[in-house]
Amino acid sequence: MQIKDIVKKVKQIEIRTRKKTEASLMGQYHSAFKGQGMTFSEVRPYQFGDEIRRIDWNKTARFREPFVKVMEEERELTMMILVDISASMDYGTKNQLKREYVAEIAASLGFSAAGNNDKVGLILFADKVYKVIPPQKGRKHILSIISNILTADYIPAESKIDKAMEYMMGIFKRKSLVFLFSDFEDEYDSKMLRVASKKHQLLGMRIFDDKDNEIPDVGYTLLYDSETGKQVWANTSNARWRYTFAEAQKQKLRALEEDFANSSASFMNINTGSDYSKLLYNYFQKK
Repeated sequence: MQIKDIVKKVKQIEIRTRKKTEASLMGQYHSAFKGQGMTFSEVRPYQFGDEIRRIDWNKTARFREPFVKVMEEERELTMMILVDISASMDYGTKNQLKREYVAEIAASLGFSAAGNNDKVGLILFADKVYKVIPPQKGRKHILSIISNILTADYIPAESKIDKAMEYMMGIFKRKSLVFLFSDFEDEYDSKMLRVASKKHQLLGMRIFDDKDNEIPDVGYTLLYDSETGKQVWANTSNARWRYTFAEAQKQKLRALEEDFANSSASFMNINTGSDYSKLLYNYFQKK
């Protein structure tokens, strides 16, 4: 895309997502993610009903009347957005490519976090980690993240989710909100999901196009794997062949859902034509 096209696309995404975010998601986001603990705010005179364990004994002894420490929630959180940029994510048969749909969802999440003064970071990965944008606050930073997702060079290689998760956990020690975007077409080590979900709050988001799950009858056609470069001729008019393909995709999805459930992590299966804001709203509400 040309620079002017990128700027136009980013602005369009901002307008669409900010309306959704301000209308419903931001409040649910704040309620769902309370923060990391309590921090000291001030000392004030004791009032009836205050907890005894909050009494500041040093100040109480000095002024010979009871004072209590006032604590407030440590609200600031860190959100990490991990995006698979293997070539299969640069694909779409509807109005949007997967990468454009991911950019829009990431924008909604980012603006929700920015509205609550949280930091947001980005990791772009395929067979390895290709780009890292450290967590920062603010609207301009979110727009930069959107732009990077849209303009990334999508890599003709199999995605290695394990490497991305391992890298993220090595760099970000503090508990974070982790949103993992991929079509999960490639193999991964489920052990890494369990390790990551123990340390972070993890949501896996499978982004799929209708044609990922079912191939239509278009006769003999040459199928091409954009990640491995492999090519194979297939007779898509064969109903048995189409059924076998669809069933294999269903089994893969069931195994994926089971892996996330066993890891105590959350999971969403999102069609590029669906309304993701409802799914995110329900996710925040459950949290």
